[in-house]
Amino acid sequence: MTSEPLDRLTSFRAEAIERGVPAEDVDRWITLARPCATMTVEGDGPVVGRFGGPLLLPADVPDQPHPLVASVDLAALPADVTDLPLPADGHLLLFALPEADNWYGDVGSAVHVPAGTAVVERDGNAGNDPEEYQYPQGPLRLTVDVSLPYHHAVTLPGGSNTETLPGHPRAEELAEIWDGTATVEFWGSLQLGGYSTEEAVYTDPVEDVVSNALRALEAGKVDGPVSSDVADWVLLADWHTDIEGWEGASVHWAVQRDDLAARRFDRVFVTRYWNP
Repeated sequence: MTSEPLDRLTSFRAEAIERGVPAEDVDRWITLARPCATMTVEGDGPVVGRFGGPLLLPADVPDQPHPLVASVDLAALPADVTDLPLPADGHLLLFALPEADNWYGDVGSAVHVPAGTAVVERDGNAGNDPEEYQYPQGPLRLTVDVSLPYHHAVTLPGGSNTETLPGHPRAEELAEIWDGTATVEFWGSLQLGGYSTEEAVYTDPVEDVVSNALRALEAGKVDGPVSSDVADWVLLADWHTDIEGWEGASVHWAVQRDDLAARRFDRVFVTRYWNP
């Protein structure tokens, strides 16, 4: 882990202990840390992709039903910037429409275009009037980052009750302290890997992705297997929109780790949280 993420964890630890959280609770929380890549159009980090178009897809890939959000050049990412089993090169394209139906995890999609693949330009505004909702445009600059949970509860089997994250009795306090350590502007950012968050977070937003994926399976919209265990899933990306008319909206791309390792980007599920 590079110095910036380590510095953030060190500052977090000191702040938590100063607020009266026992050191053993803080250190146990820090063991949950995951590396992640935070990207914005501001800052002075290296360019690793871009918000917006052009949208370039292989001829045999169908048009996506949602607008293009961003394209990430995977070869430009430093090694181990996340703990995700991502391809070493090519472009990861992320699509979403926060107003889309959220019931089956179909707010968006993801496509990997391998390096050297012949591509053709498509319409990147599918389903969106750019005059009404202006998606961000411009180069994505990288901050090598670290992520701890922003949620502090888990849903119990049956889905009717929750409990504090097992083994972490001070989880709510620690999540609140962590939220205050951000070094990059939250709204307008795109994150690869790490933990998911949104405007009002209680349980892990990936839990909602899993629930939607199970509904899609039950409705026959996708083929299995679809695991009900959140531990089998990873956050691929979070986008915290900074768009007039969608204030407070966050989009979450999540996928089963085995599907990601197998390059099954067609099995990425996408949800959003928005309290308009």
